[in-house]
Amino acid sequence: MNSEPRPAGEDVTDGEADAPEERETDEASSSAGARRSTRRTLLKRVGLGAVLIGAGAAGYRPIASALARDVPPRTTWRGADGRVDNVTVVDPLDGSRIPGRSIVVRNGRIAEVLSASDVPGEKSMPVIDGAGRFAVPGYNQMHTHALQYSDRELAYATLLAQGVTGMRQMEGSDELLSDRAEQRLGLCESTPAVLQMPGNLLLPFNAGSVDDVREEIARQWDAGADFIKMIMTERDVFLAAIEAAHQRGIRIAGHLPPSIRMEEASEAGFDSVEHVGTGSNLFLSLAATPDELWRQQDTNMPIPGWLSGLPFTGELFDAFLKDRLINSVGVADPDDPAVVLLRTALASYSEQRAAELGDMLARNMTWQCPTLINLRSKYRLDDPAYRSDPWLDGLSDQERRQRLAMIETYEALPAQVREINHEYYERALRTIGIWSRAGVPIMTGTDGPGTDPARAIQLEFRELARAGLSPLDVLRAATTAPATYLGLDDRMGRVAAGMEADFLLLDADPLDSVDNLGAISMVFRAGHAFTAATMADKVDDRQRTRNANGRIGAALYPRRGMVGVGHVEGQRAVALIQCDACG
Repeated sequence: MNSEPRPAGEDVTDGEADAPEERETDEASSSAGARRSTRRTLLKRVGLGAVLIGAGAAGYRPIASALARDVPPRTTWRGADGRVDNVTVVDPLDGSRIPGRSIVVRNGRIAEVLSASDVPGEKSMPVIDGAGRFAVPGYNQMHTHALQYSDRELAYATLLAQGVTGMRQMEGSDELLSDRAEQRLGLCESTPAVLQMPGNLLLPFNAGSVDDVREEIARQWDAGADFIKMIMTERDVFLAAIEAAHQRGIRIAGHLPPSIRMEEASEAGFDSVEHVGTGSNLFLSLAATPDELWRQQDTNMPIPGWLSGLPFTGELFDAFLKDRLINSVGVADPDDPAVVLLRTALASYSEQRAAELGDMLARNMTWQCPTLINLRSKYRLDDPAYRSDPWLDGLSDQERRQRLAMIETYEALPAQVREINHEYYERALRTIGIWSRAGVPIMTGTDGPGTDPARAIQLEFRELARAGLSPLDVLRAATTAPATYLGLDDRMGRVAAGMEADFLLLDADPLDSVDNLGAISMVFRAGHAFTAATMADKVDDRQRTRNANGRIGAALYPRRGMVGVGHVEGQRAVALIQCDACG
């Protein structure tokens, strides 16, 4: 897709570098009145039909009242001025390291990057001695649900502490789009920028037909959505959604429905595939006999279409049943036909077919945000390291019991099922490595709200390295690649004049080891400086407001003892090929 994406329009503007710039943000979470999705948003096989029929019009008033919310306030903030001396600037674009540089920041933007010997003797701005540290662009979390998290301030604080200065929110709504337009998302100098946000997820309830999806995309575009998020639709609706989004000049990203092959999505122009497509679709295509296996694939929709015409489905789903749907348990029977089909596909996995598909994805610029750490938390949840995750110490007793119960549920799955899950994940790693070498554009994301270190972006970096990406490749996936995808490479993704002053100081060379991407000494957000200790303390303070357990800020970084595993965000153990109508 060649159209320019809609500018995010949130806290960073394109004003003149020497003009004072006000940035309005909010403190709380939502707008007045009942939450409105589309006229019908989504449901699934969770027994909601009887609830809807029983509720009727009379039952809607108390539901709407329960969903009402206060209008969040606005705040204003400005980009900072300052100078950082004696740093080695690392450029992800060409992999260069230039030592002895000074970074001059004015009003939240980088005004100049100079040799330290050329810096004027200006006394009016604060100066920080970088002491030879490495300056890299801030990381971008390109698959997060931070705005859905109950403690948004904690999510923001944790993301920033991990070096995340920009994020692509992967689920939106009418009220979130409205809050963003009115600067009511709680964004300020100590939060990551919200780079993009969609409207409501596309499912049969708002995209039940070709006409429905065209109408819904037009409505979302008019409401200010930056892109369209696909979850699950019929085949003809999926293809029509791509066309409708591109006609509006916006991208479409998300999951591949059961009837869609990765190669078909790529040729049709689908812009960004999340979680390697979800389910077994990819591995059916990468098997030695893909057509034969695809003929056995169940492509029926798991959401009954008759629900799409009922009133208030969106409100009821969002309020009462969303978590149950998203976190549904997958197939656990090793003799289930779907499990047998996946096992057959994995057994005949072809690296040659993976390379051929990689060539197609690279040629078509079909972006991948694999969220490996999320996949790992589903398919490798029996790793003993999950039980010693340092984040567990920061949870309430109830949350800790729930997390451990998820692990126990997974560990109770038949050994054969868990072995297939393990192979699924290892094949996913291998495929991402093959695609990276083929030039497929890859971005970093974790599919979490950012609130636990086991979904820290540094762990995604480690998994990408396990897949075969070099430290420079990983750095690019977090910086220059998102900038290119968003059409914002003239203002983000590098430490250079004219860029937003969102950058990090690292204690070790990030091109020597991917672990060094977690060696964060300081984060600069719009020129405002935050030390690692300050950020960890803020995370601890927010965490203490939720429960009485101990500090978790010290576990934020790999170099401080963070366990190198994935984590589950409120989901029960998931086995194999569930439709995964999540992130």
